[in-house]
Amino acid sequence: MSNNKKKALFICLGNICRSPIAEGVFQKTVNEMGLGDEWDIDSAAIGGWHVGNPPDTRALDTMKKHNVPYSNHARQIITEDFQQYDYIFGMDESNMKDLSKRAPKGCKAKLLLFGDFDPKGERIIRDPYYDSDSKGFEKCYQQSLRCSKGFLEHVQKENESV
Repeated sequence: MSNNKKKALFICLGNICRSPIAEGVFQKTVNEMGLGDEWDIDSAAIGGWHVGNPPDTRALDTMKKHNVPYSNHARQIITEDFQQYDYIFGMDESNMKDLSKRAPKGCKAKLLLFGDFDPKGERIIRDPYYDSDSKGFEKCYQQSLRCSKGFLEHVQKENESV
């Protein structure tokens, strides 16, 4: 059964703000839909600055506020990820360029802009790292929630049409 799991990887620049929130929210969303057993979910960074660190305290506070459990630590994307995951989500155009450059020829993963699944059409999940407050983290949470549901509806429709 575990080999049939779908695998999703969420990517941002440092893996301490947007991608951990997206990972946590996506995990919570599939769990609430009763699909938790069908997914392997992780997140990673483009750059290696924060490897081994927990997410930004503002990201953790935002997740805690919305009852999103989270205990992972930052890691950097590796070449094997492109073969291991079905979906790799970038948070912005810069992430997508970096992912396209790193992806090996014939990689298995579909490289997707997470924001493309936002029913409100907010395609870019802006990096709140340099903000002086937590508003950007809350916005990232709300976008991640909408995009998670939007993507899962998209996958369900894809599966129904097969």
